[in-house]
Amino acid sequence: MATTVDLRYPIGNYESKPYSEHRKQEWLNDIRFLPQSIENAILNLDEHQLQTPYREGGWTVQQVVHHVADSHMNAFCRFRLGLTEDKPAIRPYNEAAWALLKDVQVIPVNVSITLLYALHTRWHAMISDLPIGDWEREVYHPEADKIMTLWYLLGNYAWHSRHHVAHITSLRQRNNW
Repeated sequence: MATTVDLRYPIGNYESKPYSEHRKQEWLNDIRFLPQSIENAILNLDEHQLQTPYREGGWTVQQVVHHVADSHMNAFCRFRLGLTEDKPAIRPYNEAAWALLKDVQVIPVNVSITLLYALHTRWHAMISDLPIGDWEREVYHPEADKIMTLWYLLGNYAWHSRHHVAHITSLRQRNNW
């Protein structure tokens, strides 16, 4: 019997993991190399392919790329707040509504990829050599009503990077692009 993959979560859901130096380096590399990974994932896609949803009822490839830029801009700010304030509240945002804004429809994906290269260069530099204690710094997410450590956020955004790249690459595989 064939296993059905949930196209919404091609690499599974995020699961928090305990701190380890090895895992930290893996997750930092996910942050560092996300721009190249997403650029490789969309390489040579035409306009029709960029407007194809990664699953029925899902975002188009173009929306996914712009979403990653939107999400990771927020992540960058969340880390900065977490490193400079005592348990700050982080700002939630409506991802689905952001994906429908005009810029997502009309701006080419290369603009968001360029933004991701600059953003991830700064983000990686900011967090790549944090003392171990800083990973335990906390932020408060009011929508989830949850306190999260920077370690949790690092893992979550490393997963988020791989998650959305997999949306695109699995679509390409299914469609033989």
